[in-house]
Amino acid sequence: MTEAILRVEGLTKHYGGLQAVRGVSFDVAPGTITGLIGPNGAGKTTTFNMIAGAQKPTAGKVYLSGRDVTGLQTNQLYHQGLLRTFQLSHEYGKLSSLENLMVAGANQTGENIFMNWIASGRVKQREQQVLEKAHDTLEFLGLTHVTNELAGRLSGGQKKLLELGRTMMSDARLILLDEPGAGVNPTLMLKVADMIRKLNEERGYTFCIIEHDMDLIASLCKETIVLAEGQVLTKGTMEAIRQDERVIDAYFGGDVVE
Repeated sequence: MTEAILRVEGLTKHYGGLQAVRGVSFDVAPGTITGLIGPNGAGKTTTFNMIAGAQKPTAGKVYLSGRDVTGLQTNQLYHQGLLRTFQLSHEYGKLSSLENLMVAGANQTGENIFMNWIASGRVKQREQQVLEKAHDTLEFLGLTHVTNELAGRLSGGQKKLLELGRTMMSDARLILLDEPGAGVNPTLMLKVADMIRKLNEERGYTFCIIEHDMDLIASLCKETIVLAEGQVLTKGTMEAIRQDERVIDAYFGGDVVE
């Protein structure tokens, strides 16, 4: 049995007397796309924040490929291969698309000022490698036409694609996507979904996705976890979840979704 790339055990978060997350547990298998859904206030984003190191849990554990990473900071998790994107894209608006990708390149020796003095050849070699990878990434994403465009001028969908590209530059193993469909027109959303699918199928990336678009979750995810009131309500395929009366009551307000 393959070890889970992500294991969450009894994750809990209290804000004073408010229990935002109450004992959430689930696994994400390597090489899969897993959905995380639930009504507003269900605890989805807080759960993501704790997994990604943005907030420390009140209780519970987070394991990455069997290693306890509970409470590690975001930069530490980055070096472990775990990245998280946001509902609102966090591009560097005054840098070009190419420069945005190059900034995200991993293991850049030139970031150490002393290496520029004592190993300038290594620095230049690594910069060339990062540049080539950035160009390859833009081609993979179909963004070569905005290579030199300022990222702040891109459309919502292009920014989402660029954010996916930054994760590719870091060689991430697990990517937490927070509403990749937010602010994206339907045409570009199809492209974003296609890129997520290709990164999963062709390059082996593992994704866990928060998303309100149920059709998007159904098209991408083999397993979906439903949160309600800070707890796991159920998990399974979207086909089964849509017929679950508990989900209909908690998430869809009692109306069956066709």
